[in-house]
Amino acid sequence: MNKRHLIHPKALMVAAIAFAAFSLNSTLQAQDAAPPPEVVVEQVEQVVETPAAAEPAEAPPAEGTYEAFMAGPDAASFTVNNLWILISAALVFIMHLGFCSVESGLCQKKNTVNIIFKNVFIVCMGAVTYMLWGFNAMYPGEMGTAWNGFFAVGSPLMNGFADEASRTAAVTSEYANYTVWADFIFQAMFAATAATIVSGAVAERVKLSSFMIYATILVMFVYPMTGSWKWGTGWLDAKGFYDFAGSSVVHAFGGFAALAAVLILGPRKGKYTAEGLKPILPHNLPLANIGVFALFIGWFGFNGGSVLSADPEAVSRVFVTTAMAGFAGGLAAIFTSWIVLKKPDLSMGLNGMLAGLVGITAGADVIAPWQSVLVGLIAGILVVLSVIFFDKLKIDDPVGAVSVHGVCGVWGTLAVGIFAAEKSFGTQLLGAASYCIAAFVISFILFYIIKLIMGVRVDEQEEAEGLDVAEHGSPAYHD
Repeated sequence: MNKRHLIHPKALMVAAIAFAAFSLNSTLQAQDAAPPPEVVVEQVEQVVETPAAAEPAEAPPAEGTYEAFMAGPDAASFTVNNLWILISAALVFIMHLGFCSVESGLCQKKNTVNIIFKNVFIVCMGAVTYMLWGFNAMYPGEMGTAWNGFFAVGSPLMNGFADEASRTAAVTSEYANYTVWADFIFQAMFAATAATIVSGAVAERVKLSSFMIYATILVMFVYPMTGSWKWGTGWLDAKGFYDFAGSSVVHAFGGFAALAAVLILGPRKGKYTAEGLKPILPHNLPLANIGVFALFIGWFGFNGGSVLSADPEAVSRVFVTTAMAGFAGGLAAIFTSWIVLKKPDLSMGLNGMLAGLVGITAGADVIAPWQSVLVGLIAGILVVLSVIFFDKLKIDDPVGAVSVHGVCGVWGTLAVGIFAAEKSFGTQLLGAASYCIAAFVISFILFYIIKLIMGVRVDEQEEAEGLDVAEHGSPAYHD
């Protein structure tokens, strides 16, 4: 073994003694430097008693602002109410899908693109023009101070509600349950409906450009004017007229505007012959069925949203009366058509459901559930008899829009005066007549002027080959 790698025991002993001495010396020095225990306690107490520098408190939101309102106790209910209005607006938008499907399904396949195109245009145009003019014309303020109760001047929505104003509007009495933006988009979805009703009645022979001009004027100027008579605190509202969600304001208005246009336009070629009525059969009843069910779903937003809050009792009641009237209308139309036409007619059953829904719309919140069944039953009978009546007069309405919306809209308005307590039948009759006459007269004049300037009907060859090719250059089906 190499001795150079061995450590001598004496060397180890010397190193251990040196390490021990160094450690003892370090300990004694630390004890000398440490303060007495009482000094340590005093220093700790000083640290505890000295508060940290407080951060400046955030100023509370100014009273009357949107932020102050949302920090208050009513914010939760306001949020739920506003959300329900927005969901209802989305449901009403779905109704336009229903109109597209019903109208195209009940007409010939060679006109499918044309019908869908018109409905796409109407809902887009309706919302934009309602923002540009219609909303502030329909809701101008208190009658007698802001306007005269008959005609209000509109203006762009942004002029009346800047961003900051729209935030504070939530705390006013006018917008106690929802924001101005929720109110606007909900009402905008209603606005285009009037022209959509006309679209179905004039289908398969109207000139596209003429109809687009007509529909734009009707939705932008005429509908807000007449709508303000009731919903904008106008002259009919002052008389006590009642229309909860629009049996007259929307549906009868659209139905009788359609009647005027149909009279000027004339029937489709080949519908009424020397041998009598020749039915022009629908090309796709399954599509029409889908459309009616989409409309039924949308009607829960149409009527349910018109509660203008998410009040559980009110909304659930309106859901029940709306649904039961629609179901009763379908049953009544099915059996009435079976008796009168000798066969159960699907298209009549579908229109019967819509007739019941139109009928209950004016009084969905004030008519009792069992009475809503009766309202729907009568509407279902009326729509079948009305369709047959107009055919006998050679008034061609391909989808039954005048009967469903016009005739049954009047019935629903009058039903409020019959079934709802403290509602005057005479006042309801006055309101229904006012909407029907105004819609018919204004529509007739407007459509006739357009006829004189540019014509309103396609030529016979275009009608024969179909408007999909004549107006749009492409058919809907390529089989």
